[in-house]
Amino acid sequence: MKLLSKKFILTAGALLLASCQSSTSSNEQIAQTPPMGWNSFDSYGVYIPQEAAIANLEEFAVKLKPHGYEYFVIDNGWFGEYKLKPGTNLPNEKHAHDIAINEYGHFMPSETYFKDGLKPIIDRSHELGIKFGIHLMRGIPRKAYDLNLPIKGTNYTARDIANTDPKENCTWCKYNYAVDMTKPGAQEWYDGLMQHMADMGVDMIKYDDIVPHPDEVAAVAKAIKKTGRPMMLSLSPGNNAPQNEEAVKSFKMGNMLRVTADIWDEQKGLDQCFEAWRKWSGYSTPGFWIDMDMIPFGQLQLMSPAPAVKEKKQKAVRLAGHGYKRWSQFSTEQMYTFMTMRALSASPLMMGGDLPTLDDFSLELITNKDMLACNQNGVQGTLEFEGSEMETWVTPNKMDSSKGWLGVFNRGTKTRKIKLSKHYLGLDSLEGLSLRDIWGDKMLQEGDWVTIPANGCLFVAYGAKK
Repeated sequence: MKLLSKKFILTAGALLLASCQSSTSSNEQIAQTPPMGWNSFDSYGVYIPQEAAIANLEEFAVKLKPHGYEYFVIDNGWFGEYKLKPGTNLPNEKHAHDIAINEYGHFMPSETYFKDGLKPIIDRSHELGIKFGIHLMRGIPRKAYDLNLPIKGTNYTARDIANTDPKENCTWCKYNYAVDMTKPGAQEWYDGLMQHMADMGVDMIKYDDIVPHPDEVAAVAKAIKKTGRPMMLSLSPGNNAPQNEEAVKSFKMGNMLRVTADIWDEQKGLDQCFEAWRKWSGYSTPGFWIDMDMIPFGQLQLMSPAPAVKEKKQKAVRLAGHGYKRWSQFSTEQMYTFMTMRALSASPLMMGGDLPTLDDFSLELITNKDMLACNQNGVQGTLEFEGSEMETWVTPNKMDSSKGWLGVFNRGTKTRKIKLSKHYLGLDSLEGLSLRDIWGDKMLQEGDWVTIPANGCLFVAYGAKK
């Protein structure tokens, strides 16, 4: 075993300095604490019908908004025209065979799933005091290229700015071509699209396939600023996000940076988050947050029921997302670990499961007041102790460094029993300890023995005894 040399107790001055740091764009007043919300992808893939969106929005207002959650986000596919299984609203193709766009190539709501458009949902969001978010793919629609549509406000067209090189284009979603930012009209394309989003009443954009392309990240951020509307910018995907100076500078023009692949209800997702936490520790600041993807609790993949035997024989269509309709497969201990990690790492909290059917235990975890206080404290925890498959991560309170939160994680496959010592907890510098087990809702003392199940954790609020 070894005690890491990394210091975790930050001086009040250093914490105040960090809280005053601003990024290189207009996000000074946006996302000053880790953003919190709901995203449709885990529960509905890219096929959410307007009825389901409205039902989730109404539940959001009751179940999540009172606890500080504020962004309601519809993910990819909202502009897609899908073939449906006869007699149902279930998709019969993974990717839409057509997309809805206007005369300038800007995305429009799908006739298939949003017959009334998005305006009623956006208006209802704002009526409820909730901010509305939408998903976009990097680039310009291939349909706009085929039709050679004009770039709004210019003499250029889609074919003047599109980059059709396969190496520069998304390999898993074929709706768009990349934009060549060296071409006249390229910035104007993003300017027009972001103004279109602003005119719709959008408050947040989750931009996908854009992390590997810093020039287009910068173009989007500049375009958002030009609209004059405060819109939070979330950047995806993140499993290969570069850490060079130029890339990070462009990322900080946004507000959230995905640093993992899609995270689902399985242990490998938890392991990927721990790896990302180590790699990106120290990068978060008010206005810019390291994002470890959504919370896959509750019912998932509702639009992807398991195929019947006949469908299996006919090679059923594999839809977007991961697996088929199910309740989250996380164990209780994995769920505790998941939320403890999110709290201590100050990762944005974006719930992914279906809200109307959400189980009580999942709701209790994602609205736990101590977990939320730790997360909204907005300080990335640091790894203070590791050994024998055990890790202790500590997050000091930004207002009082003698207080904070810590997590002791059992990263192994066997139950472990540990003795609570300052050394093990990474709290050597504190004179006396007050320890409260958050999930167990009980007080602990230095010297107590605690059992931590495999893939489980101990989540503690600590303080120096006075």
